[in-house]
Amino acid sequence: MSFDNIPILIILVLALIAKNQSVAMAAAILLIIKLLGFSSWFSVLESKGINIGITILTIAILAPLASGKITLRDMYDAVVSPIGLLAVITGVFAAWLGGRGVMFFKASPDTITSLILGTIVGISFFQGIAVGPLIAAGMLSLVAGLFGK
Repeated sequence: MSFDNIPILIILVLALIAKNQSVAMAAAILLIIKLLGFSSWFSVLESKGINIGITILTIAILAPLASGKITLRDMYDAVVSPIGLLAVITGVFAAWLGGRGVMFFKASPDTITSLILGTIVGISFFQGIAVGPLIAAGMLSLVAGLFGK
């Protein structure tokens, strides 16, 4: 194994320590792809992976609507309450941040590892949960914008 595998191994180890299954699984799969010599897949994963992942996440979010577990009445009742309205506003803001995060990743791919490491540290030492590197990248893009970066 070469030294260029060390960064993904570090992420894998940190994810295992933090018990972050998503990051650990992703790092392990990428390492296996690389070790098996399928490195040509990386360009496809880089160009299509986020869209595929977001589609799968959206399917999971919409599944309760499709199955009937959440009805139109449930949606209405949730939205008309003060906390429901705040939830809509927060959801819009989070989605907007995620969109900025995608653009930021494309413009600054070197930040991906740092954001993931920061997420793992937050999980390991601050009882956090992985809210997603895309939203973190969106927040970073806002802060970087304040400093003209």
